[in-house]
Amino acid sequence: MKAVADRPAVPQVHPDAGATLSKAVRNAASLLEIRQNALARILGVSTATASRLCAGTYQLSPERGKEWELGILLVRLFRSLDAMVGHDADARKWLTSDNLGLGQAPLAMMESAEGLVRVLHYVDAHRGRI
Repeated sequence: MKAVADRPAVPQVHPDAGATLSKAVRNAASLLEIRQNALARILGVSTATASRLCAGTYQLSPERGKEWELGILLVRLFRSLDAMVGHDADARKWLTSDNLGLGQAPLAMMESAEGLVRVLHYVDAHRGRI
């Protein structure tokens, strides 16, 4: 029998956390009008998986660490943007417009993990000044 220490550590989360995060990601993507293929690249999943997520037949899970963490970052970004400019046309325009501080449109950057983190830090830094 294997010792308990040999098991990979899985974060302790509430049983409904997957449903909650999945719904939050769906809502953020919908309100910001992020297309499913872009959402797939942001989360690091296939386009089919993103489609199932948007349809409500797939849930993010902490056992699939990368998509879980990227989903959390996307929701954090949405909340920060919502606090600064709302989640309407202003937020969508900001995401798709060239940004001199970031060097390109934030939505294009968000399609890599590093870019998503850079955009989140950028928004958090500006939010802190408000």
